Amino acid sequence: MPLGDLAFLFRMGGLAMLQDKHVTLTVSGSVASYKGAVLARELQRAGAQVRVVLTAAASRFVTAETFAALTKAPVLTDTGWWHADGKIDHIELADWTDLALAAPASANLMAQFANGLANDAASATWLATAAPKVVVPAMNTHMWQAAATQRNYRQLLADGVQVLTPATGLLAEGYAGQGRFLEPTDIVAQLATLPLAAGTADLTGKRLLVTAGGTRERLDPVRFLTNDSSGKMGYAIAAAAQRAGADVTLITAPTKLPVPSGVTVVPIESTQDLADAVLTRLPAADGLVMAAAVADFQPIESADQKIKKTNANDELVLRLKKTPDILQAVAAQKRPDQVVVGFAAETQHLLENGRQKLTKKHLDLLAANDVSRADIGFNGDNNQVTFLFADGHNEQTPVTSKRAIATTLITHVAEIFNQK
Repeated sequence: MPLGDLAFLFRMGGLAMLQDKHVTLTVSGSVASYKGAVLARELQRAGAQVRVVLTAAASRFVTAETFAALTKAPVLTDTGWWHADGKIDHIELADWTDLALAAPASANLMAQFANGLANDAASATWLATAAPKVVVPAMNTHMWQAAATQRNYRQLLADGVQVLTPATGLLAEGYAGQGRFLEPTDIVAQLATLPLAAGTADLTGKRLLVTAGGTRERLDPVRFLTNDSSGKMGYAIAAAAQRAGADVTLITAPTKLPVPSGVTVVPIESTQDLADAVLTRLPAADGLVMAAAVADFQPIESADQKIKKTNANDELVLRLKKTPDILQAVAAQKRPDQVVVGFAAETQHLLENGRQKLTKKHLDLLAANDVSRADIGFNGDNNQVTFLFADGHNEQTPVTSKRAIATTLITHVAEIFNQK
């Protein structure tokens, strides 16, 4: 991990927040199982107390004795899981846990977790754990991309489990693909940005509007103008706000994402739909996070029927006009006690354009990101943003998961509320 990223985490107090936390590390069967031992050591270096659950398949790659020696604690396995004296090891361990971490997590383990199974020590402990949960997948790229695995992945997200995106690189099979286990140092760094280690954001009693997805402007009944937004950032923000105790309304353009648990959803399509939904609900809200990617232009005229190709003309000329400026309208209605956050997706002059938008729209906070980069931005699971604050200072995050960035954003929102 770059030194700059580590410096950011230390400034935020992220790594320090793992100090004295009880981390239960579940290691499943994978060629990467041996890296679980390295991960246990890295967690200890970050200050965590670590106990290990070893699946039967994992014990074929690395022994329980290895983890017992590293952690100075008993290792829970299927052998001797239940005792004649009535001791219930998996419940005791679940109650001890501050963070449940499955790493490496095989496709089989993800399937067990996603379907609520409790047929071995690992799955029973996981099911009984009420603490935050994180899964770090490791498997062949075809297994990762399989429809069943992706379905289980989406179910875990819907259940509130954090799933770190597997790396792309050389696999045990000798070819490259996505599914490679993240390096232990990178895992610990990402843990430091997740809710367990992100501070004590409290939005209890706050009513928050969050917008997400790319709006659509109809050319005709089957075609529209839009952008590449997947909605992942907005959905992650809505979930983070809900975890912080807020009453969240998610106003969303069409996406393929599961709805975050406990969040009220208002579906919209066009920019005008979005403007109407936001401005109607703004007076009753305490805050707004405008994460939707708004289409900047719309056709002056939209056809009632599908536009047909004809032999008479090889070209189609579209006349466009600007869509409503929602944040400008919000600025005119905003109360002093409300918090409004905007996003700026830029391809050049990131900070200059972002600062202009922050000032012009009277925002409390703006998250600027460079969508020209292939490794972050639209459609990906990871992002990097620069937070621009109303007092003039900036703060850049490392490249990390959108869920982690969402948690940091909500922490800042809570701080701004406290300042107001």
